[in-house]
Amino acid sequence: MRLSDLLLSLALSAVIASPVFATNYKTPKALLQALYAFNTAPDTGPSPYSPFFSDHLNDLLQADIDNTPDGEAGAIDFDPVIAGQDGEASDLNIGQPILLDDRAELEVQFRNGEEVTLYYTLVKEHGGWKVEDIANQQGEEPWSLSALLGDAQ
Repeated sequence: MRLSDLLLSLALSAVIASPVFATNYKTPKALLQALYAFNTAPDTGPSPYSPFFSDHLNDLLQADIDNTPDGEAGAIDFDPVIAGQDGEASDLNIGQPILLDDRAELEVQFRNGEEVTLYYTLVKEHGGWKVEDIANQQGEEPWSLSALLGDAQ
């Protein structure tokens, strides 16, 4: 076996062995349960959550990184999964999804200092469900991740 073949084989084995990459979430609820159980991973893309995000959302995040000058914060300066910079989601409640072909919408409620409700849009991609967008429609400044990243969908 040539050295290049061996290295490629080892790299593929590492990706396949990684539980985040090896998992295709068969239901929207399974994806969100895994997302909220997730701690951190090695730098695998434009976000620590990249394995859970759709290709489109990861492309938006990467474009934001590419277009942000060094030393400045990009469009997202908080953790969109917990709707804040600090804390964690406790008392998690994942709602029932509304399925529309290869898309799903559902809400997630939890406590992070206060009651938070996030609205998720998911897409079926690569044999499983992925996060396409996250929105918070409460408070003084409602937001959606894709809108903050400049997506005009």
